Amino acid sequence: MTCTRRTLLASTALIALGFASPALAESEGERLKKRGKSERYERQTDRSKIKAGCARIAVKAEPDVVEKVAKDFKNYARFISKFKKARVVGKEGDHTLVYLSVPILHGAANIWAVVKFGPTRKEGESRVIEGRMTEGNVKRLDALWRITPIDDKHTQLDCELLIEPKIPAPGSVVTGEVAYAADEAVTGAAKRAVSQQRKADRKKKREAK
Repeated sequence: MTCTRRTLLASTALIALGFASPALAESEGERLKKRGKSERYERQTDRSKIKAGCARIAVKAEPDVVEKVAKDFKNYARFISKFKKARVVGKEGDHTLVYLSVPILHGAANIWAVVKFGPTRKEGESRVIEGRMTEGNVKRLDALWRITPIDDKHTQLDCELLIEPKIPAPGSVVTGEVAYAADEAVTGAAKRAVSQQRKADRKKKREAK
């Protein structure tokens, strides 16, 4: 009887663990680390019928380094190949005005906009850098970076872009193009952040000697 009771209790515990396994599932950041490359996704916002084109990646760099890269507005065109031009055109308090030029629809159209980026804000564990268009040749251009720590050495970087062109075009086509641009953004930013993290690590080692 005692053996049967123990067996029953053990079986019950295993079943409970089985039901609890979703709660123990790996985080999105851990999954991206294993993936080893970026992935694209879409997100519906309350600002447009067109979905935002998005991408995310795990970066082998600390959040401070990744944030610094995301806010390096004047050099976007150097490390984000999809951005044809990027330059800082003004400051309004703690906001930065950035001129961006991005080809879309396989080069059939070239959009430009001045985007006002606000200061970094906190959302839970994440840091968010968001920009909204103030002028341009499109109806809307919103950009958002989300920086979330994964562990001591890795950070998840998301980029969300919402572009609503004036020219008629299927929303799915626009979103696909914009997701590609977001993919280029996180991939380019990740490479730059990794390079800067390595430089910072080498500097720390030299100073520690």
